Amino acid sequence: MHLNDIAKNLPALFAALLVSILFIQSGLDKVLDWKGNLEWLTGHFSKTALAKTVPPMLATVTVMELATGFLSVAGIIYFFAAGSLVLIFWASILGALSITALFFGQRVAKDYPGAAVLVPYFILLILMMYLTDPFLKAV
Repeated sequence: MHLNDIAKNLPALFAALLVSILFIQSGLDKVLDWKGNLEWLTGHFSKTALAKTVPPMLATVTVMELATGFLSVAGIIYFFAAGSLVLIFWASILGALSITALFFGQRVAKDYPGAAVLVPYFILLILMMYLTDPFLKAV
């Protein structure tokens, strides 16, 4: 791999690094403080149609976040090994799905400031998706 290839892909690599830190930390926080997160979310959704679905929602989001974070790390390593950004592309898709799920939950809970905080992360993931899209470059 040439230094030129690395330099050309620095925006995607730094986006993947930030995404990996964001999602691994968030997922591990949910794993390590499952009870606290479950209690908070149960209260957060107590007056919504999602009240009875909090435990499976929390488990799903936790798995999605950890998968996004670790896939981003794997994507960075794979880029240096094979010169391909394809794993980072798939991580961006999974991350965008994760943020969309979180955004949906915040809106349902009428936590509009909490939903708004997610928008910059979503934009980052869409940018990362664009920077690494193997189908876009094939055209």
